Amino acid sequence: MTENLTKDIWVFGDLRNERLFGFSLNVLAKARELSWWVGGKAVVVCLGPPEDTPGDPRLSGPWVSINHAEREWIAHGADRVYRIENRAFSVPESDVYSRILADLVGERLPRLVLFPLTDFGRELAARTARIRNGGLIADCADLRMDEGGIVGLCPAWGGQILAEITFSDSETTGFATVQPHVRPPVRVEGDPGTVERILVKETYGGRGLKLLSSSPEPTERLRLETAKTVVVGGAGMGSMEGFGLVRELAAALGGEVGATRPPVLEHWVEEERMIGQTGKTVRPNLLISIATSGAVQYTAGIAEAKTVVAINRDPNAPIFQVADIGIVADAKTFVPLLTARAKKTVMRRLADALTSTKGVQATVSGFGEKIGKLRKAQGWSLENLAEATGQTPEFIAQVESSETSPPVSFLVRLAGALGVDPGTFLHKEEQAAIRDQRVQAFVKRTRSYSYQTLTPGAEKSHLRAFMVTIESHHDHKPVEYRHEGEEFIYVMAGDLELTLGGKIHVLKTEECIHFNSDIPHKLKSLSSEPTRCLVMLYTV
Repeated sequence: MTENLTKDIWVFGDLRNERLFGFSLNVLAKARELSWWVGGKAVVVCLGPPEDTPGDPRLSGPWVSINHAEREWIAHGADRVYRIENRAFSVPESDVYSRILADLVGERLPRLVLFPLTDFGRELAARTARIRNGGLIADCADLRMDEGGIVGLCPAWGGQILAEITFSDSETTGFATVQPHVRPPVRVEGDPGTVERILVKETYGGRGLKLLSSSPEPTERLRLETAKTVVVGGAGMGSMEGFGLVRELAAALGGEVGATRPPVLEHWVEEERMIGQTGKTVRPNLLISIATSGAVQYTAGIAEAKTVVAINRDPNAPIFQVADIGIVADAKTFVPLLTARAKKTVMRRLADALTSTKGVQATVSGFGEKIGKLRKAQGWSLENLAEATGQTPEFIAQVESSETSPPVSFLVRLAGALGVDPGTFLHKEEQAAIRDQRVQAFVKRTRSYSYQTLTPGAEKSHLRAFMVTIESHHDHKPVEYRHEGEEFIYVMAGDLELTLGGKIHVLKTEECIHFNSDIPHKLKSLSSEPTRCLVMLYTV
């Protein structure tokens, strides 16, 4: 009967790691709110091994200490903590946990049991509710009390509306899975804040699933949840190609890519990138939501973002109701412009950071960290960035580890790789430094007997001409070299071997070749007499 139920609201406490433990603190805040309305107690129930139990070798990953968890739950409003102990509970098994939990529910008769909305929480709630023949409200975005009892607010019709669901039988304990960020944790001492240890002998072991092994979630899969900047794309991107604009903007900002359900279902992005009630929950400093309608199932996952920028061509889109900044525009037109501006801003900050490091080694770390972050956001390896900037992977590693500061020309090449005009972010002093480097290289080159400049006074020019003489059967240089710009070679006399990007070209007298001088290249004379070449060099 109804009077047999207590007024207590329970929360399942998950000890598997700090993130999941944090979810229980959030749901505890909601339980405390509900218990105040019904005049009951907020209770946390957890299952785990005694504190001195050795770790199970099949598990990898840090469990939260049960003693620490108790203190935190009480400090965040738990009036009581039920600590159910058995050495077999060192392995989380939903079939075992549900039977033990169902037994305790039948004995203590709480009014409602809440489970943080995780894969394990879903399964445990469903099993426990079935054993107790109780009602289960799944995937609650929120809960409230009204005259008819407890009401769960659940997304329906693709998240376009919130359905109000309650229990048909108020005489039995109800169960609900709750969005893990339904409330922020509240630091208030529980009353009286007691812990009851419950030693369990019967574990129902050996009847169900068997854990063979486990592994922690890869760090890269957690980056979305811990990212400071997240760019989310929705169905309005239209295609795989359109969704690529989301990736480009995220890379330019050094952020992570997120998605709503439709792009995942269309296979434009992997499922682990889905944000929302049934996906990831993020809390970045900046979240840019592009072509997303703003369904409740999605916005539940971005509620803790500090600043939300929404881009949608529909001025009545629900996403604008939760956005701090709203931009009414066609995403496919606006996002490329925003990406270009973001790249320029990033390059400007890099240039400022590089300028500030000159003569001050202690501040080089800021520049190195920025370069490392930008490289990773672009999905580049050390080798990729080295090739794009004409450096070695070892040099890039030294820059990122703050062991050295690169020349300004490094930024120019980096800008080229990003498709940014360096003239839009370099100060006059920096542009002058590049010209000075060009002059020094020009003077050094023309000191060699093998060079004859055909453009006197062109040290600062973009277009220069040389006559290059290579001794018979000799290399022009012992190693391959590369530099910015384009190069044109015309053989005046002799036979020339040009190694270009690992491929060998043989040019006879009066033959020519044009190539991008960023490609590693090397010249060699194949003649019994010196080989003479006319070389035209154009640099940006």
